[in-house]
Amino acid sequence: MSEEIPVLDLKQQYSSIKNEIDDAINSVLENGWFILGKNVQEFEKEFARYCNTKFAVGVGSGTDALHLSLLAFDIGHGDEVITTPLSAIATSFSITYTGAKPVFVDIDPETYNIDVKKIEEKITDKTKAIIPVHLYGQPSDLDPILEIAKRHNLILIEDACQAHGALYKGKKVGSFGDISTFSFYPTKNLGCYGDGGIILTNNKQIYEKILLLRDYGQKERYHHSILGFNSRLDEIQAAILRVKLKKLDEWNNLRRKNAKLYNELLENSNVITPIEKEYAKHVYHLYVIRSKKRDKLRQWLKSKGILTDIHYPIPIHLQEAYKLIDHKKNILPIVEKYVNEILTLPMSPELKEEEIRKITSAIDSFKL
Repeated sequence: MSEEIPVLDLKQQYSSIKNEIDDAINSVLENGWFILGKNVQEFEKEFARYCNTKFAVGVGSGTDALHLSLLAFDIGHGDEVITTPLSAIATSFSITYTGAKPVFVDIDPETYNIDVKKIEEKITDKTKAIIPVHLYGQPSDLDPILEIAKRHNLILIEDACQAHGALYKGKKVGSFGDISTFSFYPTKNLGCYGDGGIILTNNKQIYEKILLLRDYGQKERYHHSILGFNSRLDEIQAAILRVKLKKLDEWNNLRRKNAKLYNELLENSNVITPIEKEYAKHVYHLYVIRSKKRDKLRQWLKSKGILTDIHYPIPIHLQEAYKLIDHKKNILPIVEKYVNEILTLPMSPELKEEEIRKITSAIDSFKL
């Protein structure tokens, strides 16, 4: 066991599948086809089948997946999109890129996902869509959100960028929304070795529009029917993802096993551990605890050779990039309180039992 425990060590995972990954990359290099080739086509089919959707479109990143999804439904200037203030900034930036306005709903105090009971009060005649985020790997409570979306004729866009393989009431996330998005950033449960993303839908018309949007608006080369973008999942990343997709369920089960051990060992500690709702199968992209002495605890753990992170230290509505939207403090009290308490502990399929015991022992020895 190394002296220092990182939040995530991607080298360990690569070592475990090195031969398969190297063979996949070499096959692309030897083939000489690097953009929109066989691996992208096959991975799109495989991931759509994995999530039980009809269509998938590989794109350049999770951010692009969200941005293009909004554009596919003609969301833009003058529109509003409801989402959560606790997420990676990409969730709201994708809304802003279209010219629409992100409208933030406070988080559920147990799951840290969007509080479904507070969504309707934020709906106006400008609201066009809702983007719930399956934060840290736990699905949002989708049935009430689906009912709200149907009642108000709103588009539901699932941000599943942290929840590859998670289940809501026995079904894969990504299969519920009008459209759904995933990121393959290297740290994700299913990550490539660069940037990458994918969009899922059961709507053929939307699927065909996204095919245009990701590739300069062209159905055939040099014939551009709409304003499109350069956002294509490349062949090498797709080849890597095809290897790793076969391992995803196994890796998620190891994450769940590690989370269970964390929960057991921290049951009588002074920190608040994550919960798994009865409707969810949490895949623990991140294992996030809470402590009122978060910063001192973090320093204590670092002194013991245990590295941690904070996801996320500033709620989106209080980011400097959004100061012109006139979002003020004390309007979303739960998230504004929690961002001072949340702490991400090391989590990966490769994390060893003795490492978890060292981490939890260090937490237990921390004096409040």
